[in-house]
Amino acid sequence: MSHPSITVLDELICGLAAGASRRRQLGMVRQELAAALEQDLLPGRARRELPQLLDETALRHYVQVAETGVLRSRLVNGEKPPTSEATNAARLACLEIIRQAAGLPGIFMEISGPVALRSVPQSEQLAALRRRLHRDVSTVRSPGHARFIAVLAMVLDTRARAGELVTQHIDHVSGDGRSIVVLRRPQHGTDAPPHRETLSLSPLGRDALDRWLPVRAELTETLEGSAKALWVSLAHNHAGTLHDDGSYTRRRHGMPLQQRGLIRSYNSGRHRYGLADLLPPKLEQLRRALEQETVTS
Repeated sequence: MSHPSITVLDELICGLAAGASRRRQLGMVRQELAAALEQDLLPGRARRELPQLLDETALRHYVQVAETGVLRSRLVNGEKPPTSEATNAARLACLEIIRQAAGLPGIFMEISGPVALRSVPQSEQLAALRRRLHRDVSTVRSPGHARFIAVLAMVLDTRARAGELVTQHIDHVSGDGRSIVVLRRPQHGTDAPPHRETLSLSPLGRDALDRWLPVRAELTETLEGSAKALWVSLAHNHAGTLHDDGSYTRRRHGMPLQQRGLIRSYNSGRHRYGLADLLPPKLEQLRRALEQETVTS
C-alpha cells in the first residue's frame, strides 16, 4: 500500500543528483520508512504529508527502530539482526539529504543504539482476551461490534497482518466455515508473490464469522454481487470521488474496508467495547504476541 507521503518522497528521491551507491542507500531509507508506516510504528499523520514523515520526532523514532533491524527487507541467516554501524551512518546521511531536498532544516542525530519495540501481551492476557471474546460473541451489540470481534478472532486464529486481512474475500472462507485462507504477503516491498495458506478456525473464529457474515450480507446486498471483500465498511464516508467543484461522491457502506480503516476501527474499538485492558494500543503488537505464543507453544 503506497501512502501519499511515500509517493511524494519517491518523487523527491527520483529528482536527486546522486551516485549509484548513494541512490541504493536512499532506496533503503525509503523502504524502511514505508515499512515503518505499514507496521504502524510512526504517527498516523506521517502517512499523509512528507513534512510530517520527515518530522524530527518521527525520524528519531524511525532511526532507533531501524537500528534494531526490524525494518530489514531481507533475512540474514533466517533472522533480522541489528543493522551495522556503516548502515546506521549511511541512514543518517540520507535523512539529511532528504530533509535538505525537502527544504527542511538540518537536524543533528547520533547513532543511538536500538530501541526496544513496544511490549506485547503475555500468554495470560491472551487467554483472558479469548475468554472475553467467547462471552461477547453471544451478545453482539451492533454491526461494528460484530465486525470488531470477527477481525480479532481472525487475528487470533491466523496471526494475519492488517494488510493481509483487508485482501481477504468471502470465498476465502471454506464452505463449512471451518477454515479460512490467508494470502501471506512478503514484507518491506519484496517482489516475492503472496503465499496462500489455509488455516483452521477455532470455535471462537467460527462463531465470530457466523455473527459477522449475515451483517456483511445486509451491508452488501445492493451491490449487485460485485462485493467480494470479507471485511467491508459500515457507513457512508466522504473518501470517494472528488469533483471539480470540491464536492465528493461519498463511498457507500458495504465497500471493501481499507487498511487504514481497519486500523482505525481497532484503535477505537478497544475503548468502545471495553477491551483496552486486554488489547495493546497497536494491532501489530497483538500480532507479534501471537507469533511469540506460536514459537513457545
